[in-house]
Order: sequence, then C-alpha cells, then structure tokens
Amino acid sequence: MTSDVISLITQDHREVEALFERLRSGQGDQAATAAELHALLTAHSRAEEDRVYPQLDAHHGVEEHKEAEVLLDSLVRAEPGSAEFRQTLQQLEDAVTHHVKEEEDELLPQLTESATPERLRELGQAFKQRRDEELRALTVTGETKAELYEQAQRADIPGRSRMDKQELRDALRQAGT
Repeated sequence: MTSDVISLITQDHREVEALFERLRSGQGDQAATAAELHALLTAHSRAEEDRVYPQLDAHHGVEEHKEAEVLLDSLVRAEPGSAEFRQTLQQLEDAVTHHVKEEEDELLPQLTESATPERLRELGQAFKQRRDEELRALTVTGETKAELYEQAQRADIPGRSRMDKQELRDALRQAGT
C-alpha cells in the first residue's frame, strides 16, 4: 500500500465518493453511512489542515472544510430519505466535489512538484497518524459526535451546537442521560 500523502489523500477522496454514491442510491443504513461520512470527512479535513496545508498556501481549503462540516452536521441530524436529507446531501456533495477537484487539480500537483518523494512519505505518515487519531476520537465508545448531538437534542441541552464531542458527553452525563 502506498503511503505518500498524495496517495492517502486521493484514496480518502475515492472512499468519500463511494459513501456519497451509497447515500444517493439509498443502499444500506443511511444514518450509519451518513455518520461514517461525517467521521471520515472530519478526520480527513483536520489531518489536511494540521499536516498538509501548512506546506501550501491553502487557506481557501480551510474555509471549504468549515462549510463541509456545517453541512455534515446538518446531514446527520436530518431524517434519512427526507427532503432535507436529500437537499443537504446534494449541497454537501457539490461542495466536496468542488473541493476535491481543486485539491487534485491544483494543490496536490503543487505539493508533488515542491516536495521530495521522501518528504511526501513523511507527510503521508503524519497525515495518516493525525487522521487515524481523529477517527478514533470521533468514534470512541462507539458513539459519533452526531449521535451524541442527537441525544443532547432529545435531552434539550442548551448550547449543544457549539459543543465538541467530549463536551456533549459531559453534558449528557450531567443531565443524567
């Protein structure tokens, strides 16, 4: 398996495209697939921002990641099959497709030209480590942030939309749920 940063990022892009296809086609458990997409895209984005973007002038990419995170949160909260779910999925897919094309056509070739093969492998290792850390954090105890958010919503916990995963877990514990 190739471990340079370019290969790892593009592999994630293909996996995200497959998840979009599964969601569009209605195959399987839509809520679980949306949660899987949420975890992968969030972990991927954070790893890019922390380990790859500092090597490039990629401020625009960070803005696109923030837009995608807002849409991801909306998607996992929407009822699968509903008009809101389909509309949010389409907006998210459009935004991510644009971002992926920009990355693969501009940023990654720029990185390939400016870094040695050894540096690309080092960045790949750093990217993978950071992405895997985030994936573990997002799925610790088998609960995704989206699942915790839904529990907090049912418990009517104020400020839940601004909480991270640990804060949601703590607030739920304090609320006795």
